[in-house]
Amino acid sequence: MMKENNTIKYDFLSKRLIALVFSTLLIVVSIGSLATQGLKKGIDFTGGTLVEVSFTEPSDLAELRDILNKENFEGAVVQHFGSSKEVLIRLLPDAALNTATLSNKMLDLINTKYSQKGELRRAEFVGPQVGEELTEDGGLALLYALICILIYVTFRFEYRFALGSVAALAHDVIITLGVFSVFQFEFDLTVLAALLAVIGYSLNDTIVVFDRIRENFRKLRKGTPTEVVNISLNQTLGRTIMTSVTTLLVLFALFFLGGEIIHDFALALIIGVFIGTYSSIYVASPITLALGISKADLMIVKVDQDELDKIP
Repeated sequence: MMKENNTIKYDFLSKRLIALVFSTLLIVVSIGSLATQGLKKGIDFTGGTLVEVSFTEPSDLAELRDILNKENFEGAVVQHFGSSKEVLIRLLPDAALNTATLSNKMLDLINTKYSQKGELRRAEFVGPQVGEELTEDGGLALLYALICILIYVTFRFEYRFALGSVAALAHDVIITLGVFSVFQFEFDLTVLAALLAVIGYSLNDTIVVFDRIRENFRKLRKGTPTEVVNISLNQTLGRTIMTSVTTLLVLFALFFLGGEIIHDFALALIIGVFIGTYSSIYVASPITLALGISKADLMIVKVDQDELDKIP
């Protein structure tokens, strides 16, 4: 920690080797978990049955969920639908039972063990083929997003910055997916949407840092590339912390108070914000330095007017 002109300056890049080991460990664990046990896919990807049940009084979701889990309906997602008297239940596929039999069996269980009677409003089957298509489309969406970001950052910055930013984005996505795989949190379309939001958040934070690095390379006359990047990271640190904290306040509110339907969505974004903030400092910038970025690469070339006049 250094202090100069009443401004606290932290030597971030002196810890980049530790960060490299830490990131490598997280990525290896994440990839290993994804390869061995994969993701716990929700009904959006696996297929299953959607059942809407209506009650005369507001329903207790925790009690309903507990009843279903105890009676061989493990993994059922229970949430309010429209009002507290309407409940939408998502059931995993059962090879031995068709949609009608499965929904009637569940309704009989509720009417037998729940504190009030329910009325079946609708039962729909989401086929596994739809789940496979969603899985493929979701993966392609992530891939296309990374490619488009690479093209955008390449045009906006020097190519070393582009490679650093894309490496940071891949780092964030792999680790976020790894957390969901290791702890077997349910992965559905809302989590996929959160991953795309994480890409946008991480990219925005990285671009702010890179803008300041590029500006300081052109403005500061003295200092090695490492010193210039350190100065830039310290100058943007206040903005980074403020953005992350205010975003996390909202996400924690959604996580604890938003209900079952957006619980995993908020969790994915919370993980992404922490990892994205870390990667902007300890992944994107060190990789750019390792690729050999220097002042000469970023200086604006000024052409003498006499030389221009000589061009026929």
